[in-house]
Amino acid sequence: MNPTNTVFDAKRLIGRRFDDPTVTKDAVNWPFKIVDVDGKPNIQITDKGEEKILAPEEISAMVLVRMKETAEAYLGKTVVNAVVTVPAYFNDGQRNATKSAGKIAGLNVMRIINEPTAAAIAYGLAEKNTSGSKGKGKAGKTERTVLIFDLGGGTFDVSVLTIDGGVFTVKATAGDTHLGGEDFDDRLLEHMKKEFLKKKKIDITGNYRALRRLRTACERAKRTLSAVTSTTVEVDSLMDGEDFSVKISRAKFEELCNDLFVGCLAPVTKCLKDSSINKSDIDDVVLVGGSTRIPKVQSLLEGFFDGKELNKSINPDEAVAYGAAVQASLLSGEKTSATADILLLDVVPLSLGIEMQGGVMAVVVPRNTAIPCLKTSMFTTTENNQTTVEFPVYEGERLMTKDNNLLGQFELTGIPPMPKGKAELEVVFNIDANGILNVAAQDKATGRKSNIVIKNDQGRLSSEEIEKMVAEAKKFAAEDKLRKESMAAREEFEAYTSQVAESLGNPVVAAKLDVDAVEEAIAEGLEWLEENDRATKAEIQKKKKDLERTISAMMARLFR
Repeated sequence: MNPTNTVFDAKRLIGRRFDDPTVTKDAVNWPFKIVDVDGKPNIQITDKGEEKILAPEEISAMVLVRMKETAEAYLGKTVVNAVVTVPAYFNDGQRNATKSAGKIAGLNVMRIINEPTAAAIAYGLAEKNTSGSKGKGKAGKTERTVLIFDLGGGTFDVSVLTIDGGVFTVKATAGDTHLGGEDFDDRLLEHMKKEFLKKKKIDITGNYRALRRLRTACERAKRTLSAVTSTTVEVDSLMDGEDFSVKISRAKFEELCNDLFVGCLAPVTKCLKDSSINKSDIDDVVLVGGSTRIPKVQSLLEGFFDGKELNKSINPDEAVAYGAAVQASLLSGEKTSATADILLLDVVPLSLGIEMQGGVMAVVVPRNTAIPCLKTSMFTTTENNQTTVEFPVYEGERLMTKDNNLLGQFELTGIPPMPKGKAELEVVFNIDANGILNVAAQDKATGRKSNIVIKNDQGRLSSEEIEKMVAEAKKFAAEDKLRKESMAAREEFEAYTSQVAESLGNPVVAAKLDVDAVEEAIAEGLEWLEENDRATKAEIQKKKKDLERTISAMMARLFR
């Protein structure tokens, strides 16, 4: 199993419920099965001939483990702490799920940072290095106003920031946690499925292998169409022995995805409106994420900004990781002259509040409030002699809580009996630098307090589940190590047989050997290797030694 094949799918599943309509819709074209585990969507895969069910956090943890190993190999030392980036529009549940993935991977997540904010750091440092100064915006001002347009594989974020020296202040953020390259792949995939059905009368829906192979071909075509005007989607023996080959033009691709491309402009408009900044006041529009390479996306964005040239000065694939690395260096105390004055001021992506009588949401923390922050609000009882009050906590922008997202609820007990509306109940919303929320309530008369206890966790893992996954991650790491060792032994075995087979091409050697007997021994060895794909390193090495003894005995004739 290759975890990177499901990384974007896992990202989209994190913090969601199994009955989420977006999960149901996406699952149709995913090359694996989604199963319901206690109301949470899990991924069912076949690994080494064994069926396994993995939580999205586990998939993300596998990716983090691979990145951890890469970093350790490069640095030559163990990596324990990490800064993890998430889409700016990730909600509280998704951020907590991301922290869980880090814990499963054996990492201490020091900070969760929004992707466009991380990209802005990379942009700010690049501009500083290029100009040799702090840079200037319009009319010689030192402050620059930047719009980060981050369109990746599965998510889309827009953030407006001001950069003044090393101070990065996020003014507003908007986006869609369900818009990106995968949606463009889906449109191509649906089109190609219909073409195959029309030409071959075969429907590949439900055939996970065929879906995976066709999706891969569609993604490759999408990338190619960013550089050329037409390409071909080809898959040999797609299903029932039937080959598939269809030519696709850039114009057709743009037609299939037109509403998605145009839809990217709505968050841009919303972000500018929320920040109270005119588009003419934007100094730079910075492109981040692989999907910003799509020509149609670029042309629409240029048109929106009245022909303004887009900033492509930073690598769209590396900018977020670069910014996160800078933030990690700051948290670890390793400052340089370039990063010494950096200060990040981020914002809350969604409004947070409490449900009041009638299902109305009372906003305590408005969206785009700077974080970390501490906000308080007073509530009261709605009935006479009420001694217990429930506090459902929601996030969202709608007036009615039924249209928003329930984060959880808790209750405050022991309130002295009194007429309704007389009790003074203070609710405190505390948001840390990771954008993660803690809520507490206090009765002002008695001083009794209560903290939030998440009951409706929207897919969040329990501590027991996390500990279980940590143990399984360690087990997978041990299995992977053994598998790596067996693969190395297998390669040595194959290299040896190739070397012997090559020596048979020498006429002098061939004249003194029973070539057929040697070739038969090699064939038997390779056949054993193929039939025993689960063989351990020791087993493969033993078989190799047996073959070496057999062939050495035959080779001894050369020296007689």
